[in-house]
Amino acid sequence: MAARSNPKRDMFDLFARVAKALANGIRLELIEALGQGERSVEEVARAVGIPIANASHHLQVLREGGVVLSRREGVQIIYRLADDEVIRVVAGLRAIGERHVAEVERIARDHFSSRDGLEPVSRTDLLRLVRRGEAVVIDVRPAEEYAAGHIPGAINIPSGELPRRLAELPHDKEIVAYCRGPYCVLAFDAVEALRRSGYHARRLEDGWPEWKAAGEPR
Repeated sequence: MAARSNPKRDMFDLFARVAKALANGIRLELIEALGQGERSVEEVARAVGIPIANASHHLQVLREGGVVLSRREGVQIIYRLADDEVIRVVAGLRAIGERHVAEVERIARDHFSSRDGLEPVSRTDLLRLVRRGEAVVIDVRPAEEYAAGHIPGAINIPSGELPRRLAELPHDKEIVAYCRGPYCVLAFDAVEALRRSGYHARRLEDGWPEWKAAGEPR
């Protein structure tokens, strides 16, 4: 007699395939890079700092897990996230790790909180500050990432250009910097440079992918 099928378990096994695709630190970095906009394999590899062959392998795993989609453009393969739910799932994993994994807390304290003890600006507070004319938002990602999508009204000042472009920013408003995500060091670097120059500066609590996934204005 044939064994009875268990459709719920079959579904859970398929969901586990998605989780398995996410279960790698490099692949989570690739997701963060693709959260800025669609990119070729070469561009993603350069953004994450890994060989093209490694990036291609990890992207294929993500595609098989339904996390990313791809298309061909000439000789290049272009990847993008399947949808904004991917960003929300990764944010959920991050929140669990931050709350319940001691090693995450230690690394966050030693390498991130130690650089910036001020509470970052929430998305809600940023909208309020901007509407009141009390803040200027700067996007410190590279120009191509800014062009692919950004917070409305944000000024693109890539982190490396900030020292020579400080004159563009007012001293009588708070400067809020954001980049690729909550652990993107570009925003930390920008805030440090701004404070050394006498500006009142803070980071946004996360980055462009989270802003877009949350359905904020864009």
